[in-house]
Formats: sequence, structure tokens, C-alpha cells
Amino acid sequence: MPIKLAILGLLMEKNMHPYEIRTIMKDRALDQNTKIQIGSLYYAVEQLAKQAYIEAVEVIKSDNRPDKTVYQITDKGKAYFEKLLLSMLEEIEPVHTPIKMALAFAWKGDQAKMADVLKKRVVEAEHQVNYLYEVYQEHIGVAPRSVLHLMAGNYEHAKTELKWLKRLYQDAHEGRLAEIAPVSILEDEE
Repeated sequence: MPIKLAILGLLMEKNMHPYEIRTIMKDRALDQNTKIQIGSLYYAVEQLAKQAYIEAVEVIKSDNRPDKTVYQITDKGKAYFEKLLLSMLEEIEPVHTPIKMALAFAWKGDQAKMADVLKKRVVEAEHQVNYLYEVYQEHIGVAPRSVLHLMAGNYEHAKTELKWLKRLYQDAHEGRLAEIAPVSILEDEE
């Protein structure tokens, strides 16, 4: 459903072809919120067209590239967009990531090896925080506030994950993951 919402939402801004939709999604870092494969994007476009939520308005021909079909959203598509939008705002779903299951048993593993892996994760998380901040900054004065809230939320989540990974790395580095002791989360809150 997220991919259909994204397609319909972007087509409410202007008519475009699927590759342009994908480019805008990457530019706005919308791919940070859902897994989007280019094949699934084209499949979703086909499905939306079959259901008359969108319609082709132009085919751009090119000698050395495949033709590009430009789509627009229909009135039926606008109603479906609203339904999807409200449905997704209401949906509460836990975030499942492999690291969480690994942590349930990390106290039994080689903490030095885990510290090496976590150190790499910290570096990647730092890059992600910087990237998401730049995306947010680039869209100030360009994107609507709802989009900026999304970008700010992505940035804030990334900062929180970075803080958590740093704390986790420190414990693994110090060999403390098997200890029966509290994790100092209150020190971080001020």
C-alpha cells in the first residue's frame, strides 16, 4: 500500500512517468520509509491504471530509450488516495529489524566480534543522520510542512538509533552485554 500511496500522492502534484516518480521518491528520501523496487513501482503503476485510479495522458517516444508513459491521477484515484492516506495514518505497526532479535541472544556471542560489527553500524548511522539532515535542509521552502515533518521524523529517528547504537557498541566493546545491570538510558534525557 505505501507504494500506491506514494504514486498517487506524487501524481496529485503533477503528471509524470514512473521513472520520474522513482527519482522524486529518492530525492525526498521516501525510500527510507518503505522498500521500493523499481519493478514493484512499475507493477503498482500497472495495477493503478487497470483499476482506473490513474490514466495515461502521453507517451514520450525516444529513439535510443524505451517509450515513457506519462500518467495522471483520476477522480477515482483521488478518492482512493484519501482512503489510503487515512488508513495508513491510523495503522500502528511495530518496526521489525534483525538487530533486535540478535540482541535477545547477543550476551551469548563473541562481544569483540560484535563490537567490530557495531562500530561499522555506528559509522553507517552517522552517515545516515548527516544525509537525512541534508535532505531536510534542501527541502525547506520547497516542500509542504507534512513532507518536512516526514523528513524531520526520519532525521530524528536516525539520531535516536545512532545514540542507541553508540551505547550498544560501548557495552559490547567493554564486554558488558552479559551483565545483569541496567542500561543507562536516563543519562541521555535532559
